[in-house]
Amino acid sequence: MEDPDYIVKLEKAIKEKYGEETIQHPSADWDDEKEKKYIEQLSEVSKKIRALEADSVKQEHNGFFISKKLITRDSKRTCPSCSTYSFNFKDDLYMNKFQCCYSCYIQWVEGREERWKNGWRPNKEEE
Repeated sequence: MEDPDYIVKLEKAIKEKYGEETIQHPSADWDDEKEKKYIEQLSEVSKKIRALEADSVKQEHNGFFISKKLITRDSKRTCPSCSTYSFNFKDDLYMNKFQCCYSCYIQWVEGREERWKNGWRPNKEEE
């Protein structure tokens, strides 16, 4: 036979073990201030989601659907000095700092950083 006071006993045991907050109804301490903050947070999250969705618009490019953001992005994988295309992470560092690949850095820039930063570049005959 089922004990009619089982739920009461269970709530009492939970309260003793975990505290008063565990048996309260979730809306017991909810007020207008918390409701306002919740709606503001919900609005901010919705704005972020809409912005992400707008960024992920796909566009057909050469028979494939590609994110529009990627199509308009300039690639910094080709060295302006020697026109070499590279996926090497080492080249990324030198492309960001000196606008050249690692090989060009070793050949033309190393030890002459100021000259390079001032705009000097090798002639096509020198390469």
